[in-house]
Amino acid sequence: MFDIQENLKKLPDTPGVYLHKDKLGQVIYVGKAVSLKNRVRQYFQSSRNMDPKVRAMVSQIEEFEYITTGSEMEALILECNLIKKYMPKYNVLLRDDKTYPYIKITMEEDFPRLLKTRQIRKDGSKYFGPYSDAGAVNQIVELLNQVYALKKCSARAFPKGFRPCLNYHINQCDGICQGNISKDAYRKKMEQASEFLKGKTKGLLRYLEEEMNRASENLEFERAAECRDYITAAKALSEKQRVVLQDKKDVDLILVARGQKQRYVVLFFVRDGKLSGRETYDLQSMEEDSTEDIITAFIKQHYGRSISLPREILLEHQPEEKELIEEYLSGLAGHQVHLLAPMKGEKRAVLELAKKDIVEMVKTIDQRAEARKERRQSLGKEMFDILLKMGYEEGGYGGREYRVEAYDISNTNGVDTVGAMVVFEGLKPEKKAYRRFKIRSVSGPDDYGSMQEVLLRRFKRALEGDEGFSVFPDLLLIDGGKGHVNAALEIIRGLELDLPVAGMAKDDHHRTRSLIFQKNGEVTEILLKDRPLLYKYMGTVQEEVHRFAIEYHRGLRGKRMLTSVLDEIEGIGPAKRNALLEHFGSIDAIKEASAAQLQEVKGITGTLAEKIREYFHC
Repeated sequence: MFDIQENLKKLPDTPGVYLHKDKLGQVIYVGKAVSLKNRVRQYFQSSRNMDPKVRAMVSQIEEFEYITTGSEMEALILECNLIKKYMPKYNVLLRDDKTYPYIKITMEEDFPRLLKTRQIRKDGSKYFGPYSDAGAVNQIVELLNQVYALKKCSARAFPKGFRPCLNYHINQCDGICQGNISKDAYRKKMEQASEFLKGKTKGLLRYLEEEMNRASENLEFERAAECRDYITAAKALSEKQRVVLQDKKDVDLILVARGQKQRYVVLFFVRDGKLSGRETYDLQSMEEDSTEDIITAFIKQHYGRSISLPREILLEHQPEEKELIEEYLSGLAGHQVHLLAPMKGEKRAVLELAKKDIVEMVKTIDQRAEARKERRQSLGKEMFDILLKMGYEEGGYGGREYRVEAYDISNTNGVDTVGAMVVFEGLKPEKKAYRRFKIRSVSGPDDYGSMQEVLLRRFKRALEGDEGFSVFPDLLLIDGGKGHVNAALEIIRGLELDLPVAGMAKDDHHRTRSLIFQKNGEVTEILLKDRPLLYKYMGTVQEEVHRFAIEYHRGLRGKRMLTSVLDEIEGIGPAKRNALLEHFGSIDAIKEASAAQLQEVKGITGTLAEKIREYFHC
């Protein structure tokens, strides 16, 4: 048995991270300390001066462990990683793990592309954002690609005979692959697009007005009308942003909003001096948590997963660990990041503007949260009432969050068969819990056998103690009808599990028509047409698992096809195959390349180039 008092004596007087655990061994709190010896001991002294949250937590501590670090900074980084891993009950937690869209210009390419992305990489590209409105990002990307006829394909090399794509034929691309525009001329157009993304709209509007006037003079009225529409769209997009800083800096503003039932963190984005968006984050916090604790936890967790940070973050009050957090964020960003609590000037005015915005927002935030809660509870009650009707004892609904797992199989005539598992916690997909399976034991188009292999592997790993599969679902959904349900139940019963299994049967329009259950040898079909909330939810789940399975299958099939074509050529291994594909961009381009062009690729000799030519043309 863990003796707390004895282990307190062994604590070192060094920086580190400590983990408090309950009687089940679950981590309920993660903290960092300059001195583990002093900090951890404080929890087990007199509780008279402790706030209620700490008192409640200490009453549940059965043991603790610690990890020493070389410095307080190392402890901070480790603390962030462990909070993300364990999601402890008594830490302030950022619940919302959305990633925000950015606009990316692939500057490392000779002819860059402009596209939307949610992944930030240190790859030499330019990134603009983040944007809170994904719809606006789509509009901006579409507008700039159309106005400047930018390259949309991913090809980087254009050998002689390269065939242009559809965009060229419909006048949506200048024909880079045909040599119709120089690198310098193309880069100039991309620089103009970049200026618009920085908030400088005059250049684009001037370009469009000149193009509209030219088209009118040449009696090209269709082109003139097109430019007129672009001007309207560009003005509408630019008007969504308010100028709030004259020095045109990139700044984030972080404030806490208090609703009637909980608190939220509100993050405002100021990019190039313009207020370009706002996002609201739900938190796991307690009434005793101070605003400073919430802000500090948010900064660590939110910015700890991003490499795109502003140079300044505006707050109402400075956190206690200001210097340490600034050092941590600066290390992540690769440039100096400052936490500021301005008392006057235009930055204070920006904070006051944001606070007024929050006052208006709070009027409706609780209503939206309550509506989400009611929708979640209504759906949960419907689902669990169905389970109760089907004779499952766990069907009674207590208002808790429910867990659904859905499975699908994908293949092409029995080749490259894969299985997919998606997870929904309440209304939301839990993408960290998604799993993919490459079918090993089944050959040919056998959906039942493939489904059984997937379920056997999934639940055997759970029973063997694999943490990645340890949580069991309240309902197991199979994409299919009675036969699929029977196949699944054979595995579930064989493992001596009692889990509800339902098949998602589709109608003629490929939408989930009903749920198929089998209990005690009787098949029950529950129609969903009179249950609109459940009908929509099941349709969403089925579409998601189908999408996830198809994506995995296509990826495997694509790899196999590439391997079967290039790797059949004597002398071509994975390294040379990848070098060829990176240089030419496609198999078709490799087919059309001359021997001299092939030899431009590292590792491709004259002899090997001739073998490639012979393979494709003999």
